Order: sequence, then structure tokens, then C-alpha cells
Amino acid sequence: TATETSAAKFLAGLHIPRALSCREVTSAGDMYRLEVDKPDSDEQRALWEANLGRTAAALNGQLDQITAQFHLGAEQIRVASVTARENAQSDTPAAAAIWNACCVLSRPAMEDLATRIAPRATWEDLVLPELQKQVLRDITVNVKHRMQVYRDWGFAARSARGLGISALFAGPSGTGKTMAAEVIAAELNLDLYRIDLSSVVSKYIGETEKNLRKVFDAAESGGAILLFDEADALFGKRSEVKDSHDRHANIEVSYLLQRMEEYRGLAILTTNFKSALDTAFLRRIRFTVNFSFPDKDRREAIWQGAFPHAAPP
Repeated sequence: TATETSAAKFLAGLHIPRALSCREVTSAGDMYRLEVDKPDSDEQRALWEANLGRTAAALNGQLDQITAQFHLGAEQIRVASVTARENAQSDTPAAAAIWNACCVLSRPAMEDLATRIAPRATWEDLVLPELQKQVLRDITVNVKHRMQVYRDWGFAARSARGLGISALFAGPSGTGKTMAAEVIAAELNLDLYRIDLSSVVSKYIGETEKNLRKVFDAAESGGAILLFDEADALFGKRSEVKDSHDRHANIEVSYLLQRMEEYRGLAILTTNFKSALDTAFLRRIRFTVNFSFPDKDRREAIWQGAFPHAAPP
């Protein structure tokens, strides 16, 4: 790009030792290139223990869960540890203070890309048949214990593909799909972000993939729950290739398949038209929950739950 070219010329004109720090690989002349990744899980745990000191020993194994959920850098871990120590004298348990601090530190990267939904719904608010509720509980359990299965039990060493957890919520509007996502986010104490497809999908070649990459990369650090509402607009069936537009549309779908399989958090897709989704997506979705229109008894329960307790009779 023009920016990279200008940077290369500027650096070439400096006759002193120089270093260039950047997020992505750049072609800045013949400089020696060193790639530095975020610390892995073992390195993160060591950083947590070094920053927390004696507090780490009092977490009773919860540090493993924190390390498994959040993929933070050294400075972010230091800041979260300071926050936890500041809350040590309050009624907030250390593990909860650390978890909340990690969520806050992970938010800035996502705020410009998606809308954060503050979960307010609970299991009691969710009026669904027991079968659907059980699948939602299974999703929650899978997210909670995925790192034990992948890392401690060694499944991740077998293959790096397919480690992401994805769910499809299918059904008519107003049947509780978004509320169910809120309930899962509240149960896991994780941020829930609704992806605005109008700002992600672009008619320009390559822009949709670039926007999606930004979303997934930003969400990785905190393992936020991603909610792709009305996903059939983005995850539609791949068509027969007749021109360059068809070819590019198919590339977008393939790219989404790849990123969802790699994402270390939970990705939820909602759709009013399950039949419109690409079959390749349906094969790779781990959980599918069908939200049917509520019958008379469930509609009555929904009406009863809609009125606050303080509302006059």
C-alpha cells in the first residue's frame, strides 16, 4: 500500500539502528522480521502467577479457567491483576474480580465492530419446551469445559480444526432466539455481541472477508459470544459459478466456514429461514435449536412473565 511504501522509504533514510512495531506483516525494506505472538496458555498462567503473587494460590484452580477463556497479552494481564488486588478488600471474590476485569479489557477492540448486548434474561424467563432448554444447557456446558477436553485430555493435539463451538437458532421472529443467546451469555458471564451484517457485508471484492476477520480477531482475546442475527443474509447457499460475483460470494461463505471452525469462543447464528442456509454450514454446526411458534399455554406463560412484579394488577 501507499502507507507501507512511505514507511519503507522513511526507514531506509534513517542511518541509525531502528525497529518497526506493527500488528500485521509489512514489506518495509530488507529489515529483519521477528514475529511475536501473544503468550500461550502456559506463559499466560506464569504471568498471572507472577502478577497476582499470593492471590494466585487462593484461586483454587480457577486460574486455569481464566487462562482458558481469555487470551491476553502481558500488559493486559498486569492491568487485570492490579484491578483484582484493588478489589481484594471488597466483597467481590478475587476470581470474579479478575474475570470481570478481563471482560472489560477485551471490549475496546469489539465496540466499533458490533453491538454489545447486556444480558438480562434468565433461565426462568425462557419459555421453551424442555428439549430445547436442555440443548441450550448442553451448549453452556460445552463452552465451560471445552479447554479441559481440548487441552487436558489432548483432543486439540489431534487436530487444530473444528475446535470452535457453533450453534444455530432457527425459527420465526419473536420466538426467543436472541433471548436464548442472552441466557447463555449470562450463565457464562461473557460478553454478547450482535454482529451488524449491514456493516460487515460489502459489495466490494475482499471487503467482507476483511470485515469478518476484524470481528473474529477482536473477539479472540476475550472469547466473546458472537451473535450473527438473520444469518441467512450472509450464510446463504453457495451457487453455481457463472461469473466473478458468484465465485466471490462462494469464497465469502468458505471463509466464514474456516473462521467459525477456528474461533475459540461460541458463535451463534439465528435465522428465520433454515432452508436458506448453505448445507456446508449445517453440517459444521455443532448444535441446532429449533424455536417453534409457542402454543396457547406457552403464550400465556410469556404474557405472565412480561409484566414486572411491581406492575399494578
